[in-house]
Amino acid sequence: MKNILRYFKPYIWQFLALLVMVYLMVAATLALPDYMATIINKGIVANDMAIVWHSGRIMILLALGAAGASVFVGWFASRIAAGFSRDIRAATFAKVESFSLHEFNTFSTASLITRSTNDVQQIQMVMTMLLRMALMAPFMGVWAIIKAYQNAPSMTWIMGAAVAALIVIVSVLFKIAIPKFKILQKLVDKLNLVSREILTGLRVIRAFNREPVEEQKFDNANVELTKLNLFTNRLLVIMQPIMMLIMNITTLAIVWYGAHEIDMGSLQIGQMLAFMQYAMQAIFAFLLITIVFIMVPRASVSVDSIGEVLGTDATIKDPEKPVDVSNMHGGKVEFDDVFFSYAEADEPVLHDISFTALPGQTTAFVGSTGSGKSTLINLIPRFYDVAKGSVRVDGVDVRDMRMEDLYAKIGFVPQKGVLFSGTVASNLKYGAPNASDDDVVHAAEIAQAKDFVEQLDGKFDAEIAQGGTNVSGGQKQRLSIARAIIRKPEVFIFDDSFSALDFTTDAKLRQALVAATKGKTVLIVAQRISTIMNADKIIVLDEGRIVGQGTHNELMTTCDVYREIASSQLSDAELRSHPGHAPATLATEGAI
Repeated sequence: MKNILRYFKPYIWQFLALLVMVYLMVAATLALPDYMATIINKGIVANDMAIVWHSGRIMILLALGAAGASVFVGWFASRIAAGFSRDIRAATFAKVESFSLHEFNTFSTASLITRSTNDVQQIQMVMTMLLRMALMAPFMGVWAIIKAYQNAPSMTWIMGAAVAALIVIVSVLFKIAIPKFKILQKLVDKLNLVSREILTGLRVIRAFNREPVEEQKFDNANVELTKLNLFTNRLLVIMQPIMMLIMNITTLAIVWYGAHEIDMGSLQIGQMLAFMQYAMQAIFAFLLITIVFIMVPRASVSVDSIGEVLGTDATIKDPEKPVDVSNMHGGKVEFDDVFFSYAEADEPVLHDISFTALPGQTTAFVGSTGSGKSTLINLIPRFYDVAKGSVRVDGVDVRDMRMEDLYAKIGFVPQKGVLFSGTVASNLKYGAPNASDDDVVHAAEIAQAKDFVEQLDGKFDAEIAQGGTNVSGGQKQRLSIARAIIRKPEVFIFDDSFSALDFTTDAKLRQALVAATKGKTVLIVAQRISTIMNADKIIVLDEGRIVGQGTHNELMTTCDVYREIASSQLSDAELRSHPGHAPATLATEGAI
């Protein structure tokens, strides 16, 4: 709650103005029954039309004043609620953007979407109702009870009985409804999760003819949410007829008891009618409070959900006193005795990783699935932080640099090519907005993307659908590579970025990259030995440990893991065709 309330500070003055308008509206509304009583008792009964006209004009002015104040109350309430929800939504999105991969693993994507949309909408709706109704209701209720007591003290018990009955009924309903609202929010998250999973994997679902199964899965989540919604809504719908029944019984009791009082001469007709009006205003005020509190439990769940996001501190953030690296260039990358483990993991994923990647050289990483290649690469741009040891770029620990400065040195191509809705050119310029058209064409040419781009309708102005769904996996990878090239970074990181390319395109692209990355530090994670055979240094990982470093030829003679991987992918003829290759059999015989 504290994390959210701080965003209400800019609206304090508007809130105070709203309070003034509420006070004026209630004061004008509650003054009407007194003038009505005056008109009946002193005007109509006494046949004094001057009092009727005088009091009538005042009532018209009061009604117009109450209407005007009501308009301003609605305007301020809507403005405050809309602005507050806008700020909350922006703060939530900004907080999510600051999260590291560790925080993203804590909150699911579906949950974050729900919190940023549905939960914020719930807060806005309830805040509007609170400002328009909940602020007015206490004023109205207490003031109406006081005025009713002043008019007819002997009938105040009727109002007290009606209010007590309301409190009992509302308490029972709340005790049943509040736990259901908390479950309801979890079911909304579940439905979003199922929907997102189905939409993301739609092609796979169709390919395996699993539509009926997924439809049933969605239907189960949908029916579960619908049933709970129906239960809570039916429960709350009961309240309206009960409230109307109590109001009508209260009116009947006032008329019946008031008639006896009038007959006895202890009460005037105007006073009875004014008391009736005040009683209805008091009951109506409690009814408003009830309606608001129906929504509060659900909104409280939304507040907790958003507060959880806003209250989560990113584990990876800029240092308080960052090192100035503006004059440091080159792109030298060093790992010094690095250990890393995921949160709540029993064992480290990486053990004692030490190596140096120099500018002008290509350093490649290879190993079996799950050996820690991508995890190692993710430590350089600080997607995760090391548990022990240090990762340095140009001699500075990445934890001592501003992330903005660190990212400026890096051109990152992720394992899964990601494109954004827009054009081909806008995607390529994503990391270099000021790049020229010539730079765009040159980067596409190096990435072997120019040919297929020029075949698109509009060429570099061709539209890219959300997520790049209108291009193939290989085309996505080539555009992602071009996006990194156009940035002209000091360090290129290719995280298995050639896996979707055919061998011919892969060979052409690697050859073109030699000139584009000259003098730069190049780090490549690859599954295919053919992609990294010519690297200056190949680092072999096995179960999170470095089991070999060197060139292809050196590793073929010294590293069993590398030799097994190479032999499983390439024939003996292909291995022998590599320049300077020393057959494993000869190396073994020499060692003997």
